Amino acid sequence: MSNLESKFEAIYTENYGKVFRICQGYTNGNQVLSKDLTQETFIKVWNNLSSFRNESSLSTWIYRITVNTCLIELRKKKPVPIKQHLSHLELVIDENSKEKELQLNQLYRCINKLKIENKSIILLELEGLPQKEIADIMGLKHETIRVRIHRIKNELTKCVKQ
Repeated sequence: MSNLESKFEAIYTENYGKVFRICQGYTNGNQVLSKDLTQETFIKVWNNLSSFRNESSLSTWIYRITVNTCLIELRKKKPVPIKQHLSHLELVIDENSKEKELQLNQLYRCINKLKIENKSIILLELEGLPQKEIADIMGLKHETIRVRIHRIKNELTKCVKQ
């Protein structure tokens, strides 16, 4: 195995779950499409790995590729029905599971109502990325991201309560 192949394998292993979850956010939880987009993302990473210029962190570069890959796909496809939002989640049946399921369903419905750029920002925030890294990925200033996240959270809170 070459050095580049070893490096790619480590990158793939470390980032697959994060990339897949971001893709699920864009595809309303459609696992098949999310897997396809994840695979497409890593094909792009492989094809361009040797030309990576270290101008940002590797994970920022990968997330940027992920967001762009998902946005390109969204422009080509019709939206996935809301019923498929949570099909990838296994919920434990208990007294609160129906309520939690309804709340999650409502949250995803509200996220889907956001403008595409705000949807990208909140999905990256929910993935746990630092706001500074989200700013790099989105090509915006850190302060702008901080304010946007605050506004998006307020907007989602209002939407979920409705």
